[in-house]
Amino acid sequence: MYQVTKLHYHRQSKQLDISFDDGMKVTLSAELLRTHSPSAEVQGHSPEQAQLVLNKQNVTLNAIEPVGHYAVRLCFDDGHNSGLFSWQYLRKLCTDHQVLWAQYQEKVQQHHKNKDSVPIKFVP
Repeated sequence: MYQVTKLHYHRQSKQLDISFDDGMKVTLSAELLRTHSPSAEVQGHSPEQAQLVLNKQNVTLNAIEPVGHYAVRLCFDDGHNSGLFSWQYLRKLCTDHQVLWAQYQEKVQQHHKNKDSVPIKFVP
């Protein structure tokens, strides 16, 4: 199991640098972290219950709170703070962030496409 050795948030760019004990260092956006929060509010209690979190392009981190020696609570400026980002989950986000982001973008596009294709019924 990898350990996080350093977290550094850049307020201007809204990016979080994550460093691990094996030398891996990845930078993730606050938007990706918010839209992929491990909270039940976002993930649900099963894959079918997962929620698509939209319009978080401008979200920022207000605080990073350590939770024991295994996780952090990321507090976002939209009030969301219920997800505990374990070192294991952060590692998954770091190794898979490009695939996860592409899948997220596809879901967002599908959402907008479906939203735009709803027929409008005009009542006289």
